[in-house]
Amino acid sequence: MSATSEIRNVILVGATGNVGSLLIAPLAANFNLTILSRSSSTSKPTNANNVKTLRADYTLEGLTKAFTGQDAVVSTVGAVAFGEQKVMIDAAVAAGVKRFLPSEMSMNGDAKAVRDLVPVFKTKHEVLEYLKSKEAKGLTWTGLGTGPLFDWGLKAGFLDFDISKRHVTLWDKGDTRYSAITVADLGNAVVGVLQHPSETANRYVFAHSVTASQREVLNVLEGQTRQKWNVEPVTTEDEVAKAQKALATGDYAAAVRLAQATAFSNLPNMQQDFDADEKDRVVNDLLGIEMKSVAAVVEEVLTSERQHDA
Repeated sequence: MSATSEIRNVILVGATGNVGSLLIAPLAANFNLTILSRSSSTSKPTNANNVKTLRADYTLEGLTKAFTGQDAVVSTVGAVAFGEQKVMIDAAVAAGVKRFLPSEMSMNGDAKAVRDLVPVFKTKHEVLEYLKSKEAKGLTWTGLGTGPLFDWGLKAGFLDFDISKRHVTLWDKGDTRYSAITVADLGNAVVGVLQHPSETANRYVFAHSVTASQREVLNVLEGQTRQKWNVEPVTTEDEVAKAQKALATGDYAAAVRLAQATAFSNLPNMQQDFDADEKDRVVNDLLGIEMKSVAAVVEEVLTSERQHDA
């Protein structure tokens, strides 16, 4: 099979995480999916009924055996395991895997300013460079930038909105624009990349569902809830300084705050508005992903929250 021929067999690494768990259903619906977990792990994917699962030691030998017969590896490992993807890549080469999707699927880590701000994105970049070094051995790769999960992020507070308390933490004036993706379109994007192997081979590409600013989201939320929200203003300078200080003391959760800063802050050169900053690498049309309005997605989120509370 050539490196860009049809992909049928896909193995998902990191299926119990926030991103990986969301990809099980769309991948299983379109490919012969296998879920890989560490031999030592006690975690189980909650929505993996009727999906083949394997356990392996994350060594070259163990991973090579697990990857044998697979056309593509999709990695959604968390930050602590970003560096471990290099041995996964070696195993993919040894097993004859044709496509490797590293654990990107978030903010634009291909922007140097982002890597300079958020240390874990430097590790992500090192993985991409390592993948490039394996192209001559027949392994192709795709880096997929999506921005944060928009609907999930609104519910979980990652976008700095607390729906239940009608509260927002507003960065500066809240007018920095960023791209984001819905849960459904994240699945569509990953599936689409694998279904278009030739067009996405050895490229960093972008897919998104909405482009928004905190201020725009706030205006929509206030309009749809018919309530004035409590606004807690913060500055980029303060938030970044606090996060960097916490990270220096070993509080690795602070890396999340720095990741948020890439989207919400007024720092230059973050390149998170994909249509403005990465237009030539946006592949929405190729993958069949249509842009949504902020109002439409917010309405779906609020409806879901009301049903959950009922």
